[in-house]
Amino acid sequence: MEQREEQEFAEYFAARREAVRRMAYMMCGDWHRADDLTQNAFIAVHRRWRKIRDKEALDAYVRRTLTRAVIDDSRRPWRRERAVEELPERSADGVDMDDSVVTRRTLLAGLRMVPPKQRAVLVLRYLEGLDVAGVAEVMKCSEGNVKSQTARGLEALRAALGDSLGDLRSMS
Repeated sequence: MEQREEQEFAEYFAARREAVRRMAYMMCGDWHRADDLTQNAFIAVHRRWRKIRDKEALDAYVRRTLTRAVIDDSRRPWRRERAVEELPERSADGVDMDDSVVTRRTLLAGLRMVPPKQRAVLVLRYLEGLDVAGVAEVMKCSEGNVKSQTARGLEALRAALGDSLGDLRSMS
């Protein structure tokens, strides 16, 4: 790669790294895995940097690459985790967390219980703000598939959360 192209990639990486990392975390629920998935997505972009004609579409390309990586990663046998009733980590005694932090943690815990494809659809739709057509494009599937995955994902999320977030019942 030429020096100019390397500089363009470095600028893009610096500008988008944290946003892509957050999206990866929302999809997988683990900061360490999110770092690995983010790195893999940017490696894929770097490999194809010269071939990418439309630099305006880079975010969509990274989103698609990341989504595929999360789904593929979840299929690996060593990544399978067991869901438990209680997490082994506890917050310090007597420390009250802000409601938004509790809500976020509850939501992330619920997302971990949702199957990977449905989780990816929920993250892309509700946390990344993509419409049905945008998610279908990222995941290379039909809009009907996105709608059904969204409905099933929300149902799974509601089941996982139980009554922890009552206001989620109205979300559709």
